Amino acid sequence: MVRSLVVSLTLLAVPAAFAAPAAGLDNPQIDYVGYSRAVLEVGGLRDARRVTEQEFLRMAAEPGTVVLDARSERLYKLRHIKGAVNLSFPDFTATTLADIIPTKDTRVLIYCNNNFTDAPTSMPVKAVASSLNVSTFVSLHTYGYRNVYELGPAVEVATSKLAFAGTETRR
Repeated sequence: MVRSLVVSLTLLAVPAAFAAPAAGLDNPQIDYVGYSRAVLEVGGLRDARRVTEQEFLRMAAEPGTVVLDARSERLYKLRHIKGAVNLSFPDFTATTLADIIPTKDTRVLIYCNNNFTDAPTSMPVKAVASSLNVSTFVSLHTYGYRNVYELGPAVEVATSKLAFAGTETRR
């Protein structure tokens, strides 16, 4: 606890150094400091909202839950969790999110390539610090979605209890 408080306080101080962009480079539509704060704000919440494969299955089956696949449309078409809706992360806006998530209180389950092994074509593993789950969780929280859960473990596609759909699953 003390270590995370020290790390958090240290990290909060670092973004201030970036608060004043060089002359002519300021852009009110990009907020690095705000993003850094959002990452720190959701860190503990995200840890508490990571669920097992069994919990993910149970929650996904409950009415009103949205399973969101934020990967590219190309990868989604190859393989995705059956029943998941696709909204590629670069397409996130207040409007596009509201189109697929009924309310800010709707439970949303997320997953990414790094949750799966054995499927390098449809689920290519990204650098661990660049895992899509992290960006997706932070972004959803920034847009006001507060009921987000994430598939926690890396699961073997071949032995997963999750059902998959897509062209790669038909081979």
